[in-house]
Formats: sequence, structure tokens, C-alpha cells
Amino acid sequence: MATIYDIAKAANVSIATVSKVMNKSGRISDKTRKRVMDIMSEMNYQPSVVASALTKKRTYTIGLLIPDLANPFFAEIARSVEDRAQELGLNLVICNTDNNVDKEEKYIGLLKQKGADGIIMATGAHNQAIVKKLIQQKQTIAVIARDMPSLAVDAVLVDDFLGGYLAANHLIELGHRRIAVIAESMKVISSRERVRGCSQAMAEADLPFDDHWVRESAFHVEDGKATAGDLLDEPQPPTAIFACNDLLAIGAIQAARERGMNVPRDLSVVGFDNTILATIIDPPLTTIAQPIQELGRQVVDLIAQGIDGANASKQRFVLLPVLVVRGSTARLDA
Repeated sequence: MATIYDIAKAANVSIATVSKVMNKSGRISDKTRKRVMDIMSEMNYQPSVVASALTKKRTYTIGLLIPDLANPFFAEIARSVEDRAQELGLNLVICNTDNNVDKEEKYIGLLKQKGADGIIMATGAHNQAIVKKLIQQKQTIAVIARDMPSLAVDAVLVDDFLGGYLAANHLIELGHRRIAVIAESMKVISSRERVRGCSQAMAEADLPFDDHWVRESAFHVEDGKATAGDLLDEPQPPTAIFACNDLLAIGAIQAARERGMNVPRDLSVVGFDNTILATIIDPPLTTIAQPIQELGRQVVDLIAQGIDGANASKQRFVLLPVLVVRGSTARLDA
């Protein structure tokens, strides 16, 4: 693949001249401009973020703040972001925050100290003051798999409401009426939207949606196991559980097994994310798939546009989730 250096050498001009041609800036003769553009065409040159920002002070580094790298969903997000960043000539620094505001502030300070050109946030910290401050400081920033509708920030996310709706509708079609939900913190918009989608599907089926069946949990397997255990120990337990991520769903399956229950005969379980774990758990997990590769690609493109000054108005992309049916759900025997 041709680089800006190859173009400059072939045209017998400086790299700065090639950059000016690309950015349509500076005083360059029509003859020189045409020669450079012809060579770019001949060599099938595709400008990268690095090339377009060559004359600016850039480190070509972006930061990615995620809550837990051990969570396969965020590990896959990090991989998709890294793949796209590499394609655009950007380096990626991954910061694991545990959804801790103090750690977020520490990492953001470090990224700024190192001159990071942009910051992508996949964290669900409750305090948005950090993001507001970054916006005020003119820092290029975007959020992924999270939404901050009250702030002027680029965002790429999935339709969480639709995901919750698809999960509940699937269980309803299988004959389930007592459907419980295990969600991450309801202070996070994505959790609220997934629960709201579930509630909407049940309302359309003329089924009651009792807040008693909605339980908050930290996002690890053990937390999901404990929360599901409390639900299954109820005098009249649910016949199905919608867990708002795959780790919580796996915890629910483990809780059922410890109580001598069979999944899906005695309990149907639906997860959210469609991580690699969904395919290797026994039984394989029915889940709501997020388009992880596309999430990563689009958020890096937004950051790249922001770095290059080509993204004046903030954009919000909402991608569609898909229900993936596997072995953890089954029709409820009458």
C-alpha cells in the first residue's frame, strides 16, 4: 500500500506539499497540484488519518476506556476498535476502569498527559461530569455501547430497547409468563432501555410486569449466579430469565443447575451481547447479538473524523440487535 512518503518521492516534492494538496490548503501551482494528484491516482493512494493530519501536532494515539477487559464483550469491543485503528494508522491504548470514576479520571489524565488525540469511552460510570469536562476542553471524544443523550458527544450504540423487546417476545412466544430480568445498574441507560423493551413486549402480550421480578446485579458471573439464585428461591419462581449480558445469563444457568433444575426444561435463559461464551456454554446460550465489529469500526471512524476536524456536528449511530436462538430456551410445558 502506497504511503504519503511514496507519493512525495514519486512527485519529487516534500511531504508537506503532498499534505497541502490533500487538504486543499497553501499556495501550490496548478501544475504541481495536478502532478501530485495524478500520482496519487496511479498509485491508488488512500489517505489515512495520519496523512491528513500530518501538518498538525498529533501523536496518532487514541485511548479506549472499558470497564472490564475480562468481560468477553469488552474484550471483543477492544479488538474491533484496535483493528480499525490500525487500518487508519492510529495506535490504541486500552484502559481498564472497573467502572470506577476515580480510575477513569486517572486514566483520562494520563492519556491527556501523553497527548492522546482522541478518547473512546465504553464505560458506564454514573458521573457524567468527566465527559462534560472533556467536551469543555475541546477533547475529541466518543462513546461506544453507551448513550449520553444529554451531552453533545459522538456515540455508537445498539438499540437496547429493541434488544430487550426481542428477548422478552421470544420467551413469550415460548409460553412463558413469569419472566424475570437481571440487569446491570439501572443508573445506566442501556440497562434501563433493555428493561423497558422487555416491559413493552409483556404489555403488548397483556402480561403483568412486576418490578419485583427486576433485579440489579454487578456484571460478573458470580453476581448473576447469586441474583438468579434469589429469584429461583422464590415461592413461585420465574420460568424464564432475561439477563442483560451473557455473563449474568451464564450465572443464571449455574444457579439453576445448583438447584437441580434443567436448562431449558425447567428454566429458559436469554442473554445479551452474543460473546464467544454464548457458543461454548452448555447448553449454548440464546442471546441478543450486538454487531460488535461494526460498533468498533464506526466509533473509530467518528474519532478519526474528529481528529481531522471533519466532524463538526456530533453524530449518534444506533445499530440493530439480532436474536440468536440456541439451546438455553425452550417452549414451556403446560
